[in-house]
Amino acid sequence: MDGETPPVLLSTSSVYPEPTAVAFELAAKLGYDGIEVMVWTDKVSQDAETLATLVAHYGVPVRSVHAPCLLMTQRVWSKNPWERLRRAAAMAERLDASTVVIHPPFAWQRGYAKQFPEGLGRLAQRFPGIRFAVENMYPIKMANRGFAPYSPHWDPTNPGYDHYTLDLSHCAASQVDALDLADRMGDGLTHVHLGDGSGPGMDEHAVPGRGNQPCAELLNRLAARRGDFSVAVEVSTRKAGHRAVREADLAESLNFARRHLAVRTG
Repeated sequence: MDGETPPVLLSTSSVYPEPTAVAFELAAKLGYDGIEVMVWTDKVSQDAETLATLVAHYGVPVRSVHAPCLLMTQRVWSKNPWERLRRAAAMAERLDASTVVIHPPFAWQRGYAKQFPEGLGRLAQRFPGIRFAVENMYPIKMANRGFAPYSPHWDPTNPGYDHYTLDLSHCAASQVDALDLADRMGDGLTHVHLGDGSGPGMDEHAVPGRGNQPCAELLNRLAARRGDFSVAVEVSTRKAGHRAVREADLAESLNFARRHLAVRTG
């Protein structure tokens, strides 16, 4: 990938509450390099063959798949978390996507958490072309007290994995220095969720540049490093109220990413 600008993808979550297919339509219209499919309750997001049809129709490839790890998706495909990861990897393989984004286990998933590092290793052997990139999360507040719902930690560098997704909105929510986290992830940082945020405990996924996160500096640093990584715009447009506003936010996010990744070819 030397000499090339890293691909900028559009997460299908960025068009919510519109359906998955709209992300393909807008990605093609705005000039995104690809799609990250957030597998959730939308049936289209769960079906690799339907997604392949959208790829062919709009000419926009799927480059990453976000496994169903949210609370609301714990029954998508299966109640078994390993089966959900396996199916996400199979979908990625079918669509020629190189990355599967996953969250650390929830604290109450004790058996899954205990087996997580070894299980990821087995999946990596079964799907050798796929990078399983564990995402940084954040603690939440319940009854005015902090609560870390992930095991062993919401920071995946504790204990450490082969590949990581760095989410800037989650850095804001956890009050973690994103640049320091990127350094700790090192060469394992293979995927970025580009969004912004401004305060602890608030997972805002704002358009980059509208919060206090070092979005521009992170992209500059990663581009200069010339590693093999991708960037997925993951912003919340659910309050946009109108397609034109949503489209403008996604265009602004794409332009921000391209502008600050341009150092790679400069």
